[in-house]
Amino acid sequence: MMKIKNISVHVLCCVLFVLIVMSPVYVSGQETKQGVQPLQIKKNQEIQQIKPKKPVRIKLHRNANGEYSWDITGDNPDEIYRADSRLRKLLKIEK
Repeated sequence: MMKIKNISVHVLCCVLFVLIVMSPVYVSGQETKQGVQPLQIKKNQEIQQIKPKKPVRIKLHRNANGEYSWDITGDNPDEIYRADSRLRKLLKIEK
């Protein structure tokens, strides 16, 4: 009795496996027969043009008197200004 149950479970698993594997092939064949085009992936030129923002780079220098100075580089002037203002506020340096 146990062997029959084991065999039936194995057969059921094999049938389910075949159905799952073959279902995308069957569905894609049906879509083309009904006039529905299969999914096509196109490259969008606008997305390729987007570049990530470069971060503002800060080189902080401290002289022998304990005073600070810094070099700020970056592509966005607004970000550079914000970084400079924040450093002045944090280091309590008047402009």
